[in-house]
Formats: sequence, C-alpha cells, structure tokens
Amino acid sequence: MSLVRAAFRAALFLFCMATAGLAQDVTLTSRDGDVEISGNLLGFDGEFYRVDTVYGELTVDGSGVLCDGPGCPNLENYVARVTLSGAPVIGRVLMPALLEAFAIRNDYGLERISDEDRGITYALSDGKSGRLIGEFTFRLTNTDEGFADLLANEADMVMSLREARRNEVRRARDAGLGNLEARGRSRVLALDALVPVVAPSNPVQAITVPDLARVLAGEIDNWRDLGGQNAPIAVHLRDARSGLGQATVNRLLGPLRKPLVQSAIRHDDTPSLIRAVTEDPFAIGVTSHSETGNTWELALKGDCGFALRATRRAVKTEDYPLTAPLFLYMPARRFPKLVREFLSYMRDPSAQLVIRRAGFVDQSPEEIEINAQGDRFANAIARAGSEVGLRELQRMVKTLAPLRRLTTTFRFEAGSARLDAQSRSNVRQLARALEVGLYDARRLVFVGFSDGEGPAAANRDIAMRRAQTVRDAVTTAAETANLARIQLEVEAFGEAMPMACDDSAWGRQVNRRVEVWVR
Repeated sequence: MSLVRAAFRAALFLFCMATAGLAQDVTLTSRDGDVEISGNLLGFDGEFYRVDTVYGELTVDGSGVLCDGPGCPNLENYVARVTLSGAPVIGRVLMPALLEAFAIRNDYGLERISDEDRGITYALSDGKSGRLIGEFTFRLTNTDEGFADLLANEADMVMSLREARRNEVRRARDAGLGNLEARGRSRVLALDALVPVVAPSNPVQAITVPDLARVLAGEIDNWRDLGGQNAPIAVHLRDARSGLGQATVNRLLGPLRKPLVQSAIRHDDTPSLIRAVTEDPFAIGVTSHSETGNTWELALKGDCGFALRATRRAVKTEDYPLTAPLFLYMPARRFPKLVREFLSYMRDPSAQLVIRRAGFVDQSPEEIEINAQGDRFANAIARAGSEVGLRELQRMVKTLAPLRRLTTTFRFEAGSARLDAQSRSNVRQLARALEVGLYDARRLVFVGFSDGEGPAAANRDIAMRRAQTVRDAVTTAAETANLARIQLEVEAFGEAMPMACDDSAWGRQVNRRVEVWVR
C-alpha cells in the first residue's frame, strides 16, 4: 500500500469513527469497502464530493469512493448547478449576456426556465443530444444579501458593487470559505461609474465632486449655490443595503466623514430612483452609468481640471473619478467543470465585446494617440505652477509624443501605497497580455504622476517610486512572459499633469497615478 493511499484511508477511518451512527444524507465508502464517511452533501462538481461532517467540510475525490444515500447525485446524467446572488444590475443584465455568448461559442442550448422578481434560472443543454448539463441561477438581491447568502451556503458566488468588508472577509474565513481578499477569490467583471443625475429640464450641466459631496451631506441645499434656480435640492439615493447606495456614501461622504443628509429619499431599486429624479426638476440622484434612464447626467468639473463625463475611455483610465468596478467573489472551493469553463471564458477578449454591448465598460486595453489628449496637455500648461517650468513640460511632451497611452492606468487607495481594486485587476490584465506576447518587440513606459502637495522634486521622486512599484507588480504577475522581448521603462513627471484640484482628498487621489505608454 502506498503512503498516499494509507494516509487517505487513515483520514477516512477517523471520519468514519467520528460520524458512525449519525443519520446523514450520504455515506461515502472506499472502493475496497474498508472505510466510510457519513455527512451532509454540500455539493458535487462532477468529480469531487463536498461533505459537511462533525469535523468540518471535507472534499473527497469521487473516483475513489462509492456514494450511498438520498443525497447522492446522478453520476451518469450529472447536471452542474451554481447560484450567484447579489446586485441585480449584474445578475439581470451582464451575467445573462455573458452566459448566452458562452453557450453560442460552445454550441450549447440555452433556455430561461425560471423568471421571478428576485431570481432568474437558465438551463444549458448539450447541443447534440439535448441533455441538460447545467443550471445557472442568479438571485437578484443586493450586495449585502449576496454575501449573507454565501456565508449561509445558499449561494456559490457573490455579485457585488463594492469590495468585501472586513467583517465579511473574517466571517468567510471562519466559515471555511477561504480568504476573500486573496488572489483568485475575486475578479472585476466589468467597469461602471457613479454618476450624478438630474431631470432633463434642470439648467445645471456640471458639478464638482466636492460640491456633490456637500449636497449629499446637506451643506448645499439650494440649486442657486450650484448656478441653478432658487429652489431647494431634493436628494435621492439607493437604499443603504444596496452596493450602489453603499458605494455612493463611501466614495463621496467617506472623505468628509459626514453622514448623509436626513432628508435624503432612499429607493429600494434603481428604476424608482430614476423615475423620481426624472419627474422632479429640483431633484438630484446618484446612480450607475449603466442605469440612467431618461435623466440627464451631470459632468464632473473642477477648477484645476476639465469637465469629464463617464465615457468608456474616461472610466477605463479612471480619469473619471467615480469609476465603480463590478465584482464577482468566489470562495475557496472547487466548481464544476462547466462553471470553471464559464469563468475562464469571461476573461476571453470576445467576452469583453459582450460586456461593452451590454452597456458596461470592458477592460480590453485601448491605445490613445497623443493627438486625442489635447485637453490633458492644455490643462497641464494652464495649471503649471512656479515649480513646474517650461523645461519640464517640454521634457514631458518630448518623451510622450512618440508613444500612445494605454487605457490601463494604476491608482492607489486613499492614504495607502496599495493599488485600488480596479488597478489590481489591471495588473493581472496587463500581465496576461505580456504572457501571450501581445507587447513583444514593443516599448512599454510606466509613467508616474503625483499630486501637488509638497516640493515638485520630492513629488517627482515619489511618482518614480510608484511607477517602479507598478512595473515590478506587473512583471512579477507575468510569470510565463518572455520579458527579454519587451522593453520596459519607468519615467515620472510628478505634478506636471493634474487631472483635478489638490484641495480635496479625492482630487489628490485622482492625480496620484501611474500611466502606461506604449510604442
């Protein structure tokens, strides 16, 4: 008997002794009949059983055991089933679009077999035999309930409009679901943006982020203070349990450390928010760019920058300051082969086209010619301070003129050297591009920029260190890339090209970035 087999038998024997006599729904017996284990079947992925025992969750290779009991799956006609719970904007629109494209690509049949207010189920069938091979259920709850369903073992993945909170990460680890903050436990599916919206009849066309935050805090309560009519402002937001509502408060009121104005009207769903804002000429709401309905989207302006709308490129580069990634959180467990194939497909370039057609912003890198960035360079010249002279601006233009800017940009969490969620996803995206040879024989320059706080020379040094940090993170992640075929460089221009004012926390955060330029 091999050591591996002996260890396996010993483990099963211990579980057998511990669970003997308990009335559970499955019993797994080794093929020689020597040992067995009883427990509650939590899942079967077509290859491995996942069983809850008195000692916790155990994963057992199905090829080495026989299953007996009412909970045993049908091995001959196995159907992969997976439940995703969370944000309706992901489950109602984005995921079905990706699932349909996945089915077409693999010649599977796809049928919508259940359609309720809080859930949709799709059936996948084999294209030749018509046999049912998978069921995907999307529970349309909210981000909070999505994580609660995962912790209660009522969902396999979470569709989230925000990052997992500390208490959710801790509870998931305690429940044996792994570290949700670890690599591979989450991914950015697509990009969206938080946008302020008003009724089409409202004369106000743009607002600064600090003023928007002051409106939500109740410090600005009349449209006259924003260049509009002398009328009170009615604030509309999503409910506090939704990822959209939470992201709005966290992103805009978090830096001010102030609560939402008490008169704010909260909505249980986005369509009701859109209707309320559309019908009230003195209302303002915050919604996602993918769900604006008939409202008018306000541009974000700044005295030290230029007005920006949530265009595809502005969201991809995070130049638009309220970019909002859409997350998929997955526990440390093995999924059925069909589900793993679907997860793999979502990283395919063709899936990025589906994401764009569904109304979201994809993550495929785009190259922007310098001629299309006149506003940025004009703003750099107009806002150049006494410490950023003509010589430094000329050096920046001379360096960047032969290159094109990638939409892949890296920014950092507020008050931290840690990359934000979208940038961490960008590290993996760019690393994969290097691994498949997309930039072989090309020149990539990681260019650091900073805010304007402090001396210009010190800011340039800080920006250079950030550029080196990002370059190192990308090359470390690109494990199989032939880096000898790529010319990788770093450069820094500090505060020479501000995107926003430095008089607010969000403005300084937008200015601290690392761009990637390519030739």
